[in-house]
Amino acid sequence: MHVVMFGDQHVETLGGAQVSMRLQRRFLELAGHTVTIVAPSVHGPRGKEIAPDAAYLDMPSMPITADREYSTSWPGGSTDRWVDAALAARPAVDVVHVQADFWGAFIGHRYAARHGLPVVHTMHNRLDVGIEATMPFPALVLRTLNAWQRRALGVQSSADAEGGDGWAYLRRFAGRSHAVTAPSAHFARRLEEHGVLPGGARSILDLHSHGSRVDVVWNGIDDEILDATLTAAPAERAPGPARLVWLGRMSPEKRLLPFLEALADSGVRAHVEVIGGGGQLAAAQRLVEKRRPAASVAFSGRLPYAETLRRIAAADAVVQTSIGFETQGMTPFEAASLGTPSIISDPDIGAELGAGFWPVGDGKTADASSGALADALRVAVADIDAGTPVEVDPTIRDRFRQSSRTAAMIEVYERITTR
Repeated sequence: MHVVMFGDQHVETLGGAQVSMRLQRRFLELAGHTVTIVAPSVHGPRGKEIAPDAAYLDMPSMPITADREYSTSWPGGSTDRWVDAALAARPAVDVVHVQADFWGAFIGHRYAARHGLPVVHTMHNRLDVGIEATMPFPALVLRTLNAWQRRALGVQSSADAEGGDGWAYLRRFAGRSHAVTAPSAHFARRLEEHGVLPGGARSILDLHSHGSRVDVVWNGIDDEILDATLTAAPAERAPGPARLVWLGRMSPEKRLLPFLEALADSGVRAHVEVIGGGGQLAAAQRLVEKRRPAASVAFSGRLPYAETLRRIAAADAVVQTSIGFETQGMTPFEAASLGTPSIISDPDIGAELGAGFWPVGDGKTADASSGALADALRVAVADIDAGTPVEVDPTIRDRFRQSSRTAAMIEVYERITTR
């Protein structure tokens, strides 16, 4: 089949959704399918580095960040005509897969509606939490976003127009979709609780035959990179103090600074590597200089993905500290796939993982206190030092492979295209 994916940003830019889409494309093609990815073109130095690729349709766009890497394409008549003309030269489209939250979603849904095509919409982001964590005046931002969406999608019914929060925004997309997918069971549950359900299902069986009205399809890990990392990993743990890794974007919702405070409070003697970059790097370095924890802390910056996985495989534990923000929480799954346990702050992520982690607090109720995280660090380091770390779930490795995730998504495609 020919799958057309729509994204907010070009898949060769930085971002979790972009990484996931690149991986999905590769494994769909390995399975014999055709993939086209429609997204804004990239400006600036990064745009010049991207090699031509027949699978990419780079829409006319305007840069929206200072480095000109991220762009927007306006959802309107001229963009519609451009997309129609570009896709007309390609094989007939079987399914539209929207993996966007903003202009990419508007453009993708408009295209599907014009051509009467079935739509899968993957909800990658907890929109309300994300906007509150990253934007000033979040309520105003959400009202503006909802108004823009109603205009772009041509909302006419009063029922469809109701609501100006993040859930109302997601409901309008879901109502135009034949299937909605989420990268975790806990996010799928929240979507269902807020009525974010597929409205374009072709029969009632579409909503009930597969156990959940939102399909859960994890984002996965590249099979080849996973196998190569496992092959290169040492057979035995190297001697020395416990090695902990924190990785991610250094922004408030990821809670790097609270982790470093708790690390200092815990008094544990360990080696901690912080991987990633972002706006809180300088503040994190100042905090370590001020608190001088018993553990050594190294800031490694952004690393290539394969190297990051190698560091995870060599670590004794990965530390996950965000709470309520992640729609999946990739790092504990990557760690478990490599045989490395995690220290987990978000009980939803812990429940999704199932086993192989040290919970912060009771593991059932979110606990953002420094004391709870410090206690978890002490327990984990003591277990590691004693040679008795928690054991990861061995089934995660195969369940998290992208080949299995692609097979699950193909089932969704086939269901909505054959009914």
